[in-house]
Amino acid sequence: MPGLSSIIGLETCGSYLIFESETALWSGVRAFLYVLGLAYCFLGLSSITVRFFRSMESVVSHTRKVVSSDQVSRHEKVWNFTIADISLLAFGTSFPQISLATIDAIRNIGSLYAGGLGPGTLVGSAAFDLFPIHAVCVVVPKAGELKKIADIGVWLVELFWSFWAYIWLYIILEVWTPNVITLWEALLTVLQYGLLLIHAYAQDKQWPYFSLPLPRSERPEDWVPAKPVACKLDSGLCDEYSEILHVGEGENRGVVDIFSIHSETGNVYQKVSGIDETPESSNSSLEDFQEKMVSEDHPVFTLWRQQFVDAVQLESTESRKVRNFYLRMARIFWQLLLAPWRLLFAFVPPYNIAHGWVAFICSLIFISAIAYIVTQLTDLISCVTGINPYVVAFTALASGTSWPDLVASKIAAERQLTADSAIANITCSNAVNIYVGIGFPWLIDTAYNYFVYKEPLRIENAAGLSFSLLVFFATSVGCISVLVIRRLTLGAELGGPKLWAWITFVFFMLLWIIFVVLSSLKVSGII
Repeated sequence: MPGLSSIIGLETCGSYLIFESETALWSGVRAFLYVLGLAYCFLGLSSITVRFFRSMESVVSHTRKVVSSDQVSRHEKVWNFTIADISLLAFGTSFPQISLATIDAIRNIGSLYAGGLGPGTLVGSAAFDLFPIHAVCVVVPKAGELKKIADIGVWLVELFWSFWAYIWLYIILEVWTPNVITLWEALLTVLQYGLLLIHAYAQDKQWPYFSLPLPRSERPEDWVPAKPVACKLDSGLCDEYSEILHVGEGENRGVVDIFSIHSETGNVYQKVSGIDETPESSNSSLEDFQEKMVSEDHPVFTLWRQQFVDAVQLESTESRKVRNFYLRMARIFWQLLLAPWRLLFAFVPPYNIAHGWVAFICSLIFISAIAYIVTQLTDLISCVTGINPYVVAFTALASGTSWPDLVASKIAAERQLTADSAIANITCSNAVNIYVGIGFPWLIDTAYNYFVYKEPLRIENAAGLSFSLLVFFATSVGCISVLVIRRLTLGAELGGPKLWAWITFVFFMLLWIIFVVLSSLKVSGII
């Protein structure tokens, strides 16, 4: 139990973030500055998530030309919806937590004890995903609009593996090898992510003996519905390019892959940069076509330059008819606050290159870099204030690093015609948090300990982690029960009458508060 001076931050912390002179500041001032820095990093995570999500849309929208036996050509989606939800969406939005846990494991390599920052953040993130994000997704649809899960069988498979992930974690922490993790336990944890992918794909394809015989309604052909495209008048990219290439920050801008341009029917080709690709001329090599697409005269480079222009330009408040002076100043202040992040993330290439993969990978690199800074700030906050790092992990860190999950699920709940991706992102992210987010860092440490020390990995706060798992499991049953009741009574998991949507919102938030309070009291030794 830390002393009073440690709790209120009067003890001197010798660590610093940038300058050694930071240690000369009063601990309260340092804690305040570090918390501000942490909040600003979370703001950056939210900003890069928007680019990540749009790059993922470009990846998923990619199609390939298929010629049938009767010489009729058509275009098919390259990515399966279910696999895209579990791998790209869930893994990508969980990447801040995974990066943080991996960095924490690498810092502790060579030690017989596992770091508590990663597991604490991931368990706390699971609670944030399940409760607050579900709460937001329920109230996002317009009043009276209902969005239900189209493929209930796939959701049940994902839900099973999500629940099993936390049961499995409790088993290896408390039953098989209490308070330690062996190499084989860590390896089995990681391999179960592959089993999740295979089982979900089998359910989606209705494989006999491997899938639940449940009826399902078809998901829409497009991963996100088409929306009208807004064109910036000063971008010089209106007219013939306005329906094809857009990478701005406006919410109505569509994302279309320039390497697979076709209409919804797959029979009409668009004209891009003077290249008229028709079925008669489509026998030209893909390499030649891509070379023309990325030539210096192509608008992709104009778009990339425009990203930097947009990053340093303040959005006109007059166009939004903001008449209130204080509100206008607040908007300008907010834009100035975001400007450094927008300028930094302008280096992410447009989503139109290589089916969006370049932007996708660059977004993950930026997320990893921010996650590293977050780990440093967390250590400093714990050092300065004396607060248990585990409490900081499953509260502040879990909430902050889960913002990409919140943004992605909110966008999916708003833009998609069904609730599949919004809810799949939540359930699959929780599974990914355990199988990859905890399993992979533990695999790194256990492999090192096994080959160097011939010793297993010891978990310093296994009792607190196990207690949090039990509380999470109990509260999650209440959350899923409400979703089932909404499906049976309203016919959909998301949306519906605003009164019932907000009642659901409040209930989910109360479950999250219960989890946070009980877990904090346990770690603090009060209960």
